Amino acid sequence: MNDTPGWASPGSAPAEGQGAGVPRPSEPADDSGPAGNWSPTQPPTGQWSPPSAPGTGPGAPPPAPGWGGGSQGPGWRQPPVAAKPGVIPLRPLGVGEILDGAVSTMRAHWRTVLGITLTVSVIAQIAITLVQRYLLPEPAVIDPNATGSEALRQSADSAQSALVNSVPSLLIIMIATLITTSVLTVVISRSVLGRPVTLSDAWAEARPRLAQLLGLTLLLALISAAIMTVGLLPGMLVGSAAGAGLVVIGLMAAFVVVIWLMVRFCLASPALMLERQSITTSMRRSVKLVRGAWWRTFGVLALTGLLTVIVSVIIAIPFSVIAMAVDGGGVGSFLTDGSTDFGWPFLIVSGIGQVITATITYPLSAGVMALLYIDQRIRREALDLELARAAGLPGYDTRS
Repeated sequence: MNDTPGWASPGSAPAEGQGAGVPRPSEPADDSGPAGNWSPTQPPTGQWSPPSAPGTGPGAPPPAPGWGGGSQGPGWRQPPVAAKPGVIPLRPLGVGEILDGAVSTMRAHWRTVLGITLTVSVIAQIAITLVQRYLLPEPAVIDPNATGSEALRQSADSAQSALVNSVPSLLIIMIATLITTSVLTVVISRSVLGRPVTLSDAWAEARPRLAQLLGLTLLLALISAAIMTVGLLPGMLVGSAAGAGLVVIGLMAAFVVVIWLMVRFCLASPALMLERQSITTSMRRSVKLVRGAWWRTFGVLALTGLLTVIVSVIIAIPFSVIAMAVDGGGVGSFLTDGSTDFGWPFLIVSGIGQVITATITYPLSAGVMALLYIDQRIRREALDLELARAAGLPGYDTRS
């Protein structure tokens, strides 16, 4: 965000440790002050710790019975609550808080979120339906009675045809994801600060970054394709049974490398959007932020992907049943001779299901990615203080 200093690249701010050396504002003397202010004894780190209870500290006498760490007693104090100007508390986030923050953004800014996701999803699904209906060639037909080399040739032709036919749909989905991700990242950045945002404002801020975001997406796709090619090439060149074994081993090894790299680069997109960095700088920022937290990042992304799949299946099943019921002829042809020439009723009903699925899953995925970026910067660079100042919370303005 160009009006919020907290989103700028920290430059020389430490990325190792937990925000070491970052000054903290002092806590007001009155305990009735706003939640989230810092205690004078708070160490300069990116983690929160409760203030010391009375009678503790170096050289202090042991506490009287009933004080200590219990939940009751005359010396017990409520730990401070992190400031929460928007959808998340300004402190390191748990996995549940990241998911809850994404859902809370969908609820708090539902007009903006629904406006962008529904519009993009409808346009993308119409384009996919028209391409599937009029532009794609008929898939290769497989003879169930074929054997030997003929069966292998037909299987290869079928796989090649399926790959070619999927390319237009994948390109359309990629463009739709780019647009929604860019706009929703801006919405998330405003919702963290508790600021309102309209669709026009979010689009105006995201639009200048779309070209670079497209370049980043294509670059990551090319890197993945190159790694997969390197993994498959030796087995394909050898051929025979030994070559098939090499193909399997190479495919598994390449897949592991791709997953490892894509997790390291997963925060490049929000870094590019919010810090307004170049493509390569955003990739380096992502590697720096994910370093030391690869497994946690992978776990959050895997959980988000699992939830997305579950939501997609729950929505797809009833719409698929309805689509088959209203277009019995196309389904019958598919079951008898393998034809995929479905009628308009099937395409329309299944397309509606796809639109609903995308409208729900796009904001969830984009929100989790943006909040992961914010969480890592809070943990490593004390971004919570910058966000608190940008949100105008009392006790955080160090300019006076």
